[in-house]
Amino acid sequence: MNSVEPGLVAFLRDQGLCSGDEEGQWIPLAGGVSSDIWRVDTSVGSFCVKRALAELKVAAEWKAPLERNAFEWAYMEVIAQVAPGSVPEPLAHDPVRGLFAMAWLEPGRYPLWKTELLAGRIEPGVAADVGALIGRIHSATADNPLLGARFATDANFEMLRIAPYLRTTAAAHPDLAPMINAIARTTADTRRALVHGDVSPKNILCGPEGPVLLDAECAWFGDPAFDLAFCVNHLVIKARVVAGKEASLRTAIDRLIAAYLAHVAWEPVKAVDTRAADLLAVLALARVDGKSPVEYLDTDQRSALRGAARGAVAARPTSLADCCDMLIRG
Repeated sequence: MNSVEPGLVAFLRDQGLCSGDEEGQWIPLAGGVSSDIWRVDTSVGSFCVKRALAELKVAAEWKAPLERNAFEWAYMEVIAQVAPGSVPEPLAHDPVRGLFAMAWLEPGRYPLWKTELLAGRIEPGVAADVGALIGRIHSATADNPLLGARFATDANFEMLRIAPYLRTTAAAHPDLAPMINAIARTTADTRRALVHGDVSPKNILCGPEGPVLLDAECAWFGDPAFDLAFCVNHLVIKARVVAGKEASLRTAIDRLIAAYLAHVAWEPVKAVDTRAADLLAVLALARVDGKSPVEYLDTDQRSALRGAARGAVAARPTSLADCCDMLIRG
């Protein structure tokens, strides 16, 4: 970064992340659509600095509140206590400037799970660890009124997840709209645990001590089934496109689901499974016709996924396993 914004440098100096008059070396990081992200090197050390954008970098217009940066910081603070090591260490936060700094994790030691999956390096044990981590977080935060008040981010979640994924998809498929809108209402009205909101392989690092979650801008005290379905959806789609890996990806999916459900104690397991199955079907359709379509599907793959997902939405399978069968083989 050749010209550093004064506010960014001031953030470093105010937080003691640099010394003297240095400005630091700011290296923009690619991959995010909702924030500016940099690796910053100073004499004090290397950090990752993140700033939320008012409008997401996607084809469709998609605006989002800047205060989500503060909720992501709050999520990391909570999870650093609940599940140490499963988020980057939070270092400094400036709510006025809309910035925070967290530990820099070297890619060589913390490969991105999405990269591993698309390269065909499928490790079912990693998927199980992800499922167990999500389950532990939900179990540890379930029915906590203090967290419910701290993460009462219903408006953010509507803007970032329910509207672009569920309501936009309902509008694109009028014949399925009553069912999809009913699922959206159930999701919006369910408040049981601290939800990450973007549990995707692109936001999960495969760390030496286990998975590390990134990008909790959608943090919300709401329906834990959303995190489960959102993550499974990415694996289901990859099972349709990563050549020769359908069986190993299905094993990974089954292990993730089982590891997650083993932690469900705040409500009947079947209730979570059923809501997640409903969400999975709609989320799969949303990755074709919502505001955030999957970038690595070709035209034929999009058409095939659309058909399978429409069938799953209409059938209303009552378990994630049954929904996965429909989406992968349909």
